[in-house]
Amino acid sequence: MSALPWLHPDRVALLEAALRKRILVLDGGMGTMLQGHRLDEAGYRGQRFEHGRDREHAAHHDHPGCDLKGNNDLLTLTRPDIIRGVHEAYLEAGADLVETNTFNATRISQADYRLEHLVPELNREGARLARAAADAFTERTPGKPRFVIGVLGPTSRTASLSPDVNDPGFRNVSFEELAANYAESAAGLIDGGADTIMVETIFDTLNAKAALFALAELFRERGTRLPVMISGTITDRSGRTLSGQTAEAFYYSVSHTRPLSVGFNCALGAADLRPHVQTLAAIAECPVSTHPNAGLPNAFGEYDETPEQMAAVIGGFARDGLLNLVGGCCGTTPAHIAAIAEAVRDCAPRTLPVAAQEAA
Repeated sequence: MSALPWLHPDRVALLEAALRKRILVLDGGMGTMLQGHRLDEAGYRGQRFEHGRDREHAAHHDHPGCDLKGNNDLLTLTRPDIIRGVHEAYLEAGADLVETNTFNATRISQADYRLEHLVPELNREGARLARAAADAFTERTPGKPRFVIGVLGPTSRTASLSPDVNDPGFRNVSFEELAANYAESAAGLIDGGADTIMVETIFDTLNAKAALFALAELFRERGTRLPVMISGTITDRSGRTLSGQTAEAFYYSVSHTRPLSVGFNCALGAADLRPHVQTLAAIAECPVSTHPNAGLPNAFGEYDETPEQMAAVIGGFARDGLLNLVGGCCGTTPAHIAAIAEAVRDCAPRTLPVAAQEAA
């Protein structure tokens, strides 16, 4: 990014020190945990959106009454107890870093529910919930500080590809629109107390570049910065992102921003992700992360890989010196994270290339 001062220099120093000392553990799937609550429409609405009205913003934003079930980000406002509970469960399992419940907290994604006006609040409160949980656990074990990752998801649109097979030149989103969405969301995450920002589940590197540009501009406007983490997704066994990049090409497309970490998450299980993580480990001048799915989805869209199976594979990553940060994505639970944390506990973190160490 830039040479601007850190917003939270003490926290950054603690995070960098922890990364040098051991493999840090990320949390697991948020959606997986929320699905377990089996909330209905009323459960998603809570008291605030009862009968289809946004009571707090009624003077300006009457909610139009479309279904809200499935809007997991909204639970930050309507069921904060559930979201805080998920963070605490992962921290109890051994996570060093928890991700905010903001994967779809952009105007583009919230437009599906006509809740664009809530984007600043969703991000701010999402970060505050995670912050409160992380701080409570840090207070319990001061020698093991916990950190909050402010999540910027990919949105449901792609800047590189046309959604219309008959018009390959058409785009349903612009770089400028994506950047504006990301800047608004990131501002809320910063205000809520995030330690880092992660641009994650990147299937289109042009979308990621819009996010990284937005962050650079936002940091410049505020005069301070946060560390930035970048995590792409290899969409299938072809070994490429949806926009066609290999792991190596993806890394070189984003490395100029000098991120805190680069890695891959989602789409594949750990075994299938290994060659791509291995590629990053060989070339990245920054820490490498991965948080894979619990295997590939079965015929019912569910994930069958047990905590023991997943941890055995990831333990191999760690023993071979490929990792600096590791966690779980779709289908993973606190049991998976606990098993992964145990599997990597005695393994040294990946050593950064000499050139990167000298630059630091």
